[in-house]
This record gives sequence, structure tokens and C-alpha cells, in this order.
Amino acid sequence: MKKLSVVFCATPEIANNCLVFLNECQGVDLKLAVSMPDRPAGRGKELRSPAVISKAKELGIDTFQSENLNKDEAFKKWRSENQVDLFIVFAFAQFLGKSILEYPKIGCFNIHTSLLPKYRGAAPMQYALFNGDTETGICIQKMVSKMDAGDIALDIKVPIHEHDNLGTLHDQFQSIAPNLLENFISQVQSDSVVLTKQDESKISFAPSIPKEKTVLNFLNNNSKDLLNLIRGISPIPAAYCFLNNKRLKVFEGELSEVNLKPGETSVSFNSLLIGTKEGALRLKTVQIEGKGKCKDNELLNGLKNSFDNFTLTSTKEKK
Repeated sequence: MKKLSVVFCATPEIANNCLVFLNECQGVDLKLAVSMPDRPAGRGKELRSPAVISKAKELGIDTFQSENLNKDEAFKKWRSENQVDLFIVFAFAQFLGKSILEYPKIGCFNIHTSLLPKYRGAAPMQYALFNGDTETGICIQKMVSKMDAGDIALDIKVPIHEHDNLGTLHDQFQSIAPNLLENFISQVQSDSVVLTKQDESKISFAPSIPKEKTVLNFLNNNSKDLLNLIRGISPIPAAYCFLNNKRLKVFEGELSEVNLKPGETSVSFNSLLIGTKEGALRLKTVQIEGKGKCKDNELLNGLKNSFDNFTLTSTKEKK
């Protein structure tokens, strides 16, 4: 059977296992790993390659980095010199224009971390958690010029448990995605791919998350919604508030039955509690600026000698 010539477009670490699979698959000739340019990162702001590029170089795969693949003259030249059957795209962070979508013989296919048409956009895992969903999934869809609107080739459902957060879902999808991709490649090779149109009446969106969305607003939101917000962006970038005017990242929360007014704080039973618009919330795993991640009781024990009162606020108070 003739090998499929493939270009893989991706950026973050969640896509690395798919890259490894394509590199090792006997039915695939992986031509190129494509990603974003290197970015300054860390306190030293040193240039750092996207995770997919670092992994590709480790595996000896040819790489290409571009801010805008559609307009990149070097990539246009590469396309003119190479025939490709498939583009596989996974969290690439760029839209592909018509000329690229029509370039591969079979097409461009995107791995998306939701059950489309639910949660089209950049942050499907986060919004599934924000909304308290008990089920999500991953799918492979044929790309068209409209965002995440193409026909579905394959999908698989994934349950969301109470303990799940963005980190645990990320790890599940990173593990599951190569298996789904393997099934898809097999179907392509056997010419048995069946495409199913999306139900346009069930569309919802999951746009990129603005910074202000990560703030815990205890006066305007109830405890359950805030708990889901914490889950949806833990561990990165993490929801936050301010404890005695110091930024406090919150990685894990827990609903509490303690009766507190909105914005009222309590350290009962050595737990860090806050009243919300409806119900109370324990901030269970936290990190105050300048310190490491810890449990709330550890934080409180460390602060008792230096703070007389514990005040949690959504914004930093001006002195």
C-alpha cells in the first residue's frame, strides 16, 4: 500500500503524541511538522520553540515555522516542490486559507477537542468545564474556510468527572488523540472515510479566554459557577483573586455548606472560605504571589503571624 504523504500543523504539547504516531506509522510519510515561530518565554524572556517543533527536532523530522502560513513565500515555494496527500491540524493557532485547504490531494483534517458542532473555537475544553458539562469528546473534521464547520469523519465521547480540570482533560485528550488519528489514517488508506455534516442548529462557540474571565468575582457569581471557572483554567493560567492585596491563584476549589454573606471570608476549620452571590466556596489549592503552590491550610498556617485579618477580593485595593 502506498504511503500517505502528510504535513502536520500543530503548536502545543497536547499534539506531540500525534506527531510521534505519524512519525512511526508505516503507512505515513511525514513530510513536515509546521508550527508558530519561537517566542520569548520565562523570566529571562529567552526564545523558546513551540512544543511540537522541539519534539519534531528531537525525532529528526523536518520543520517549518511561520507567523502566517497563508502568506509565507517560503512555504508557497515548498508547496510548489512537494506533493502532499493530507494535512493533519491540531491546535495550530492559525486559520488555513483556501489555497492551502485545496492543496493536499485528500484534504486538510483538523483534530478538535469537542464534539462538534458544540464549542467551535479555540477553547473547547475550557468551556465544557465552565458550563459544568458531564461529557465532551474529540473529533476529526474536514476543514473548510469557516471555523470548525467541516464535516465530521470520526469522533469519540469522553466523560467529565467532578475531579476533572483543564489539566486532566488535556492529558486524556493527548492520550486519546493518537488512537483516533490511527483509525482515521486506516480509513483513509482503505478509502472508507464517511463524512457526516454538522447539525447547524446545535452550534455553540468557545472563543479565546480574555484575562478578565480568569478573575474570581465573588459578589456577582455563585459558588458553583466559580468552582467551574477554577476547574476550566487549572492549572494554566489559573483563576485568581487577591488575599490581603496579594494575588492568589486558585487551582482547586470545593463547595462549602458554611453560611457566609457574599464576599465574607472565613478561616473556619483551617480552611480558606469565601461567600459568593449564592453559596460558599473553599479555595482548596492555592498559590500566593512569591510563594509555591500549597493547600489552603498550609497557606493559613504560614500567614497567621503576619496577618491579623484575612480579606479576599476580586480586585486589588488601592492604598
